[in-house]
Amino acid sequence: MSSLELAQQIKAKFGGLISEPAEFRGEITLKLADAEQIAEVCAFAKKDLGFDYLVDITSVDNYGDDPRWTIVYELYGYGHRCHLRLKTDVSEEKSELPTISNVWRTANWHEREMYDMMGIRFRGHPDLRRILMWEGYPYFPLRKDFPLAGKPSEMPEVAFTKPAPLEGGPFVTIAGGKDRMAREPRVRIPETDAVELNARLERRQDIKEAHGHSHGPGPVEKK
Repeated sequence: MSSLELAQQIKAKFGGLISEPAEFRGEITLKLADAEQIAEVCAFAKKDLGFDYLVDITSVDNYGDDPRWTIVYELYGYGHRCHLRLKTDVSEEKSELPTISNVWRTANWHEREMYDMMGIRFRGHPDLRRILMWEGYPYFPLRKDFPLAGKPSEMPEVAFTKPAPLEGGPFVTIAGGKDRMAREPRVRIPETDAVELNARLERRQDIKEAHGHSHGPGPVEKK
């Protein structure tokens, strides 16, 4: 049985709640219209259709659009070796949907990560707490409106009270550079944008301190 045939069985079971299967590069995706039904759809996919492995759950921040969140479930069946993708949307105002940790236990950590990074809650989760950031951290770092340099936090002796160290370096990406090399994250001097100089500056400093010059211990060949 193919992924498309399995997707059609889900469509037949849940009718208008499920979109027609969409195929792209050999992968099949179904869209669930009501996120409140996600646990029921996943339970059917596992018990009746043999999708015994939850590969991953991810979230997409559609910042500026409504609904803001798209939750993506990647399913696989070891018996039939078919892959299926389920998607459903959740509004920013609600930012909550049922847990599927009672269907696949591995969903526990995936859902905790989404709660931690995006602020999406999973109703019925047995232990919904942060998994990467510390408890009490007031922000959600993977939201598109979260600055790359981080935000200040007021938790003395617990974590940084200044923006994250990425601000200003040591590796900085220049958007829209003239070529791929110019866009790569590199050590850069604030006063200049000279890629070649900035790219080699710190690497050569260690050599210079060790040998008194920046070209290493061996002889320098004349051109």
